Amino acid sequence: MKIIGIIPCRYQSSRFPGKSLALINDKPMMWHTYQRALESNALDEVYIATDDLKIKEVSDDYGLNVIMTNTKHLTGTDRVAEVSQYIDADYYVNIQGDEPFINPDAIKVVSDEIIRHDFLSPIKAVNAYSVLDNESDIVDSNVVKVITDIDSNVLAYSRYPIPYFKYDSTSHYRLLGLYAFTKEALKIFIDNKPQNIEKSEGVEMYRIIENGYKIKMVIVDDSSISVDTPEDLERVRSLIKG
Repeated sequence: MKIIGIIPCRYQSSRFPGKSLALINDKPMMWHTYQRALESNALDEVYIATDDLKIKEVSDDYGLNVIMTNTKHLTGTDRVAEVSQYIDADYYVNIQGDEPFINPDAIKVVSDEIIRHDFLSPIKAVNAYSVLDNESDIVDSNVVKVITDIDSNVLAYSRYPIPYFKYDSTSHYRLLGLYAFTKEALKIFIDNKPQNIEKSEGVEMYRIIENGYKIKMVIVDDSSISVDTPEDLERVRSLIKG
């Protein structure tokens, strides 16, 4: 059984071009994410997946495994799916390159859960999520919410507040950018185009659900900071300095 971690990194980010190469403590951000993946002790190998030669060159300079991918991918998962065609494994974990201090334990939780499901299981992917406490995040369309059944399988993702606020005791949960896939799940991405709900919500995980398969959700610690803007980067640098 083989499980590998893939960190999709592209240079042309709309809000922060080149953020994967932004320095934190004199190391590029993607280097920090790579180290957290190694520290999880859950992955047999870790790779940077990119479509940019600058990122490849820096990866090579720091001794990081790196693989070049197509420039036309719309999502990180499509990029991971391409990698699955070149590097054989039983399971693949998609780790966001803009989370330099992701908790290694979160990576392990997701990895440990996916290996419980073989090709006969209806569950083809595992997705991390956490409790949403901030009301402004609940109504923020940039924050993807998720609801599950009693077995923690996904019922729906939405940028709209789900479930609806009919009762004050209703809990809300946010989708996190940490995914684990069977090889079959990534073949679903390769073989199928986005359908109506995926295109409407802008959530690529719908490609699995809309093709009749299940996704298991697991709760993880959400203490890391995503770096989406230069301001986020300065916040991370300030926290490190104390």
